[in-house]
Amino acid sequence: MPQPPLPQPPLPRQAVFLVGGRGSRLGALTDDAPKPMLTVGDRPFLDHLIGEAGRFGIERVLLLCGYRAGHIADHYAGRRFDGVTLDMIVETEPAGTGGAVRHAADRLDDIFFLANGDSCFDINWLDLAAWDAGNEVVGRMALRAIPPGGRYGRVTLENGRVTAFHAASGGFDGPMNAGLYVLRREVLDWIERVPCSLEQDVFPRLASADRLAGRVYDRFFLDIGVPDDYARSQTEVPAFLHRPAAFLRLDCLLHDGLLHDGGLRWMPNARAAVKRLNDNGYYVFVMGEGLAARGAAIRRIAKDLRAIGGHLDDVVEGVDGVASAIGQCLERWLAKPCGSFLATGRRDDLAASAAAGLPVYLIAAGGLPDVVAALT
Repeated sequence: MPQPPLPQPPLPRQAVFLVGGRGSRLGALTDDAPKPMLTVGDRPFLDHLIGEAGRFGIERVLLLCGYRAGHIADHYAGRRFDGVTLDMIVETEPAGTGGAVRHAADRLDDIFFLANGDSCFDINWLDLAAWDAGNEVVGRMALRAIPPGGRYGRVTLENGRVTAFHAASGGFDGPMNAGLYVLRREVLDWIERVPCSLEQDVFPRLASADRLAGRVYDRFFLDIGVPDDYARSQTEVPAFLHRPAAFLRLDCLLHDGLLHDGGLRWMPNARAAVKRLNDNGYYVFVMGEGLAARGAAIRRIAKDLRAIGGHLDDVVEGVDGVASAIGQCLERWLAKPCGSFLATGRRDDLAASAAAGLPVYLIAAGGLPDVVAALT
């Protein structure tokens, strides 16, 4: 029988970026541009962050601007960026991170991602959002397992709740706040004055009230706020975006690869296998002929994956041959062949995958989870 639609949790479709700070520790580098607009690789650092947000189904980005806001407006005003609608709010005087969020009150969704615009954390954003942290939680905080230096404050985490914050100089050995959150609009009720700092004024009070959750990830993190780390970003950010890719034939995900009476017949644990690839930093592409004409099926696949915190990055048609399609997709996404693979139930894909230079896994029905577990 077709599986009934999965319940859709209220996962965010909006990402809000804090991009108002000058970045005084960077000296002359930020005399004319705010930190997030500094060039990393071949484009502004913020471009990379917005591109990542779009991978996780974000439809709208709100930029909370302050210092040198005109520089941001010149680059983003009136644009759609990789399918994401951009908007911005400019504060007239410094209000702190909490004040910036409060000033945006009439533009905030009921639930939204909030991210620092000067750091990147290579996690599956949807894992943080889909995690069942309890209905009473106002905020969820992404934490990094091993702080990358002595300049970061740390937190006490007990049974998934952040219970205390510790200054960088305090010598406390715990995970660090990585500057990525899922917040409910209710956080506005905790911002009592302006100026206000989320990190110093709001989050500690939420923690004391048992309303702040935290989840630890051991993934790449970089903050460009000091010269040495900004220099590192020129090689390390492009490197982390140069991910391996998983090319998955539709028959590895669905019985018969078909849409049945409005429901999808998923292979056992196939959704969890896709999410595991997401969690481990892979691009995930679904392959098949005629997929572009089957928009309802693809949208339903995306919806079912999103419900558990997973996602697809792209659909690969293979009209001109599997090897050509794989090569074009790797080039378009700047994915790296090393570590990439094709999973298929079709023997005629073996030669094509070899021609593309990728290992291929011939999978029997329901076999994808075992392959993914072995690779990750």
